[in-house]
Amino acid sequence: MEGRGGLHPAIEEVTRILSPFCASLPSYAAIMPELKLVYFNARGRAELARWILAYGNIAYTDERIEMDDWPEKKKTIPTGKVPVLMVDGKPLPQSMAIARYLARLANLVPEDPLEAAYCDALTDTLSDVATEGYKIMFSSKTEDEKKQEYREQFFPNIMKPVLERLEKRLSNREWFASQLTWADLMISMVFGEVHKRKPEMLQPYPSVVALSLKVRGLPNVKKWVESAPETQF
Repeated sequence: MEGRGGLHPAIEEVTRILSPFCASLPSYAAIMPELKLVYFNARGRAELARWILAYGNIAYTDERIEMDDWPEKKKTIPTGKVPVLMVDGKPLPQSMAIARYLARLANLVPEDPLEAAYCDALTDTLSDVATEGYKIMFSSKTEDEKKQEYREQFFPNIMKPVLERLEKRLSNREWFASQLTWADLMISMVFGEVHKRKPEMLQPYPSVVALSLKVRGLPNVKKWVESAPETQF
């Protein structure tokens, strides 16, 4: 038995009842904000956001500022600092706040509050590691002095303890948490770069290397890594 629309009467009745509710729900495209990520023409503090956006296949404008243009461009940045994420025209500053927000849009944050907090703790730790690395990179020391400091101070005292804890945690699990999260993307972004440049440094940490390579093999992440502009840092 078919109704007037060619459907079974029971299905037509359910459709009639639900139609007003379905019509009131915005589509995914309608609720996704307009995003513009503003940063220098570099990976730096904005690259984690770019990885998350790539993984989630989220549309955005990647506005890159050349250093010569920064003095004038700075006047137009509401916070006077970058990165900044413009969300429907409203500025969201601070790289980790930006990454956390985007991770939620990309479904890369665990539902369990404690798991989410552990991810926050790790990503904040890795951000601290990066900060110490940047201090050396942008110091006035010679290149040889920088290499010596990386080798004798930065790696053994700052990076190695983090790697040891990570290796222990990852040795018996697929991801850092119970699912793929933005913490895994940051692990891969940070240590995958180390592995690419100095693979011998990560030989004692096979689980960290395995996770880094696995994340970089995810289709959208792989596409971004292979197509991203080459920059100094």
